[in-house]
Amino acid sequence: MSATMRAARMHHVGEPMKLEELPVPVPGRGDVRVTVHAVNIVPNLANILNMWTTWFPHSPLPTLPAIFGLDPAGVVEEIGEGVEGFEVGDRVYVNPGRSCGSCRSCRDNDSINCASYAFAGYFGFSPTALKLLDRYQGGLAEYTIAPAYSLVKLPDSLSFEAAARFGYLGTMYSALRKAGAGPGKRVLINGISGTLGIGAALLAPALGLTHVYGTGRDRALLEQVGKLAGGDRLRLHSLDEGPLDEWIHQETDGYGVDIYIDALGPGAPHETFRAGMRAMARGGIAVNIGAVAGDLPIDIHRMMDQQLRLIGSAWFTAGEGQAMADLAEAGLLDLSPLEHHVYPLEQVNDAIGGIAERNGGFSNFVISPTA
Repeated sequence: MSATMRAARMHHVGEPMKLEELPVPVPGRGDVRVTVHAVNIVPNLANILNMWTTWFPHSPLPTLPAIFGLDPAGVVEEIGEGVEGFEVGDRVYVNPGRSCGSCRSCRDNDSINCASYAFAGYFGFSPTALKLLDRYQGGLAEYTIAPAYSLVKLPDSLSFEAAARFGYLGTMYSALRKAGAGPGKRVLINGISGTLGIGAALLAPALGLTHVYGTGRDRALLEQVGKLAGGDRLRLHSLDEGPLDEWIHQETDGYGVDIYIDALGPGAPHETFRAGMRAMARGGIAVNIGAVAGDLPIDIHRMMDQQLRLIGSAWFTAGEGQAMADLAEAGLLDLSPLEHHVYPLEQVNDAIGGIAERNGGFSNFVISPTA
């Protein structure tokens, strides 16, 4: 094979990425090298590249110049020393979550709460994450290095383009699991037509969800979402037609929802989040995965009286990713509604800029470095 590869790197915050020839990375102990066939371009990537150092200076970017790209999928091309369970030729999704393996959380089998937790090709969650960020670059290259613990084996029936969407799907899947979602539970998704929110509609049949309430503003997108999941398990509401909490109480005869998941992004108004909290039934649990930003006034007394819980859920484990791959193989998770927009590596900047013009959560923007 060639000693070099094509890669897109950002040299300075806010500047376009540059296509370069770089040495092909060599896997170390416990690592594999993956030929990247698809890497997802998430809607938040432009914010990360342009605004992250201003918004969240305590959460570092990789040392620049760096290869970004959060969600690669491809084929294992070389195995490092000490790797078990994977072979050359395996089709895989690479979970970008990186952990140190030795802090208290890692030693307690809780790697997602690692003190140095980082998203390879994206950002870290603490200053100590920089070593992991610099060791493991992102997927916007022909090859990437990843620890074997991050890999998800993919069935032949699942395309690399669909698998590259596992990041946002897995975020929703993990949130639903943390909240105990299952048959009989009433689940509210605020922002169900977006890139994160649509995951709940796609996952509903696999999880046996029978009562899913979803909100959004675009009525045309809500109509598209309503065709997913089969049967009448989805009930949808445009926020332009009235307050979220009033609608929920009408739909549930005043009971409310057992689970509330907010999938709206940093620029979303706080009132819809608060309305979701008011829509919760006694003993309910709320999960924030959309990163609504800023201080949020919450009725703490009501939370106490009604025994409500509010948690944050940032990502998902490789084990949860494997469960999703298995659900897809079993025919329980249908990702065919996703609309793939595939770009060659040379057009990475066009893809990042063009993602604003998307069909809600149905659009799946993908870079194919091997195209």
